[in-house]
Amino acid sequence: MYILLPMDSDDAQEASLVKIEDVKIWTQLLIENGQLVEVHHSNEQRGFEKFSDAVVVISDNEHVWPFMELGLMVLVAHTQRSIEDIVEAYLFKELHDLAY
Repeated sequence: MYILLPMDSDDAQEASLVKIEDVKIWTQLLIENGQLVEVHHSNEQRGFEKFSDAVVVISDNEHVWPFMELGLMVLVAHTQRSIEDIVEAYLFKELHDLAY
């Protein structure tokens, strides 16, 4: 599964999830068989070779309609900010569905 994240840096160890309006770089994760396989970065939301399956946002109040129109699943990481924490939360199904 390809997961899109709005981040504040392309440093995978130091980057933090941010609001969509504050994004500095988009990060796409590939998670397969319970493992993080690839991490890609792009200045453009659509700048990846593969289409994302889901986007992770920081709160339920984000403007996510453009993602929903593209058919992406929207997940909310209320407390997780690092790539490692987001991957772990995804694997353990601790990311929340968007509350309308």
